[in-house]
Amino acid sequence: MSAPDTAVALLGETRLVEAEEHSDGVRTTAVENAGHVGDALERRARRLAGRATDFRQWARLYLRRLMAVDALSGLLAVGIAALLPPGLHPTTVTEWAVLGLIGAAGWPAWVAGARGYRRHHVGVGSAELRAVVQATVLIIVVTALPATWLGIDGVLGTVVVAAPFAALASVGVRIGWRERLRRSQRAGSNLRRMIMVGTPEAVQELCSAVEREPSMGMRVAGVCVPSDEMDRARRMGLPVVGDVDHVAAIASELECHGVAVTGAERPTFVRHLAWSLEGVDADLLVHPGLLDVARPRMHIQPYSGAPMLHVEQPRFDGWTRRVKRAMDLVITGVGLLIISPLLAAIALLIKIDDRKGPVIFKQTRIGVDGRPFTMLKFRSMCTDAEQKLAALMAQNEGAGPLFKIENDPRVTRVGRVLRKYSLDELPQLFNVLAGSMSLVGPRPPLKSEVDEYADPVRRRLKVVPGLTGMWQVSGRSLLTWEESVRLDLHYVENWSIGLDLMIIFKTAHAVLAKRGAF
Repeated sequence: MSAPDTAVALLGETRLVEAEEHSDGVRTTAVENAGHVGDALERRARRLAGRATDFRQWARLYLRRLMAVDALSGLLAVGIAALLPPGLHPTTVTEWAVLGLIGAAGWPAWVAGARGYRRHHVGVGSAELRAVVQATVLIIVVTALPATWLGIDGVLGTVVVAAPFAALASVGVRIGWRERLRRSQRAGSNLRRMIMVGTPEAVQELCSAVEREPSMGMRVAGVCVPSDEMDRARRMGLPVVGDVDHVAAIASELECHGVAVTGAERPTFVRHLAWSLEGVDADLLVHPGLLDVARPRMHIQPYSGAPMLHVEQPRFDGWTRRVKRAMDLVITGVGLLIISPLLAAIALLIKIDDRKGPVIFKQTRIGVDGRPFTMLKFRSMCTDAEQKLAALMAQNEGAGPLFKIENDPRVTRVGRVLRKYSLDELPQLFNVLAGSMSLVGPRPPLKSEVDEYADPVRRRLKVVPGLTGMWQVSGRSLLTWEESVRLDLHYVENWSIGLDLMIIFKTAHAVLAKRGAF
């Protein structure tokens, strides 16, 4: 058991006693040890829980370094911009010193004004990057007006060149350090320790999402549920550390970084919890109960003072789909021209390795809206592979209705290399040109697989199947059936041009890493 988990277990033995001070109406919460847990044991639990401050320490160090890098970016940006034709062209050491000081101090100040150094933004969402963009726009606009009125072209020229340069440097550093943070979080370091609060079912769903997605950067320190649900929550396997009436005391005792509320039963619960967390160094997060819904589809809108979360419906047609089709045609057309020698070489190797069968393997798959189409692949198996399938069903390692064997005896020598690097999929580029497939989308299923689909899974057929997809960049054959379905449905519900470009970019890394390819 890890040190934080030990701390949770020890503190789970404590009993929270609430005392009322009627004289001033102030309610205080105290933590009292159960009789069999001595003072030394409690001190040990608190010491172990104190290690939860790792993320806070890392975040503070990260923000200090970020400000230093931004200061250096501002200094270099101003210096380079001043030397270019529209710049100020300082001539003395004093002028250079003043200009450098303005760049080194001014750029971090503008980023800070755009809330670019908030600890709760570290590693979460796009707020850090948006702050840099906002600072860039603001500094150009604010400088442009007085510079134009006063006719100081050199100032305007320097700012117009320096601000984007500094922004590029700052954004690049943030992206690099965020990826470094992601790697450390996947290894179990620099995680936000969280208390999950709500009904047992809602908390269990949120805990599963945290465990499933290391990119959330969280670790469940414990859960708090209604007092009459605590025994049932423990039977569900949840790490119960208290009830919902003592969340603030528990969060303070465990030195957690945040409290996440989901499935609150009382309308005023979140407000009272926010009050109780005042003075506790823990963020309050409210989960709306919507998993796998992308942020661009969610908007908080006030209705007569009552904030409501508006969730946009996914769109399966319109101009964005036409843009996607145009992108498919351009990228695929150019790509085929470039890799045509590779396609010819693969075809020749397949023919040399096994002269009996065709180079291309054709198979009927189910496409958008349940329409069948013929999918093309380089043949990687022996010609009688379908006839041998029944004898191998007992060795199936695939998830759900999928059939997969890591060392499939039907695969040829050349086919094994093709599958290792996903080169057998390249003929599907012609499917993309024909419109039956897209570059990015859910995996095209067999009819036998579709026949076993539950109703929610059939939503995969709402979009054109893809040559690559979220399943491709997330583990491929190593994924469980449920994980594959969840990823595909997430794509269907939250598709965007940006998501497609990200998946295409990640596909190259997934193919070279050969993870889950067999």
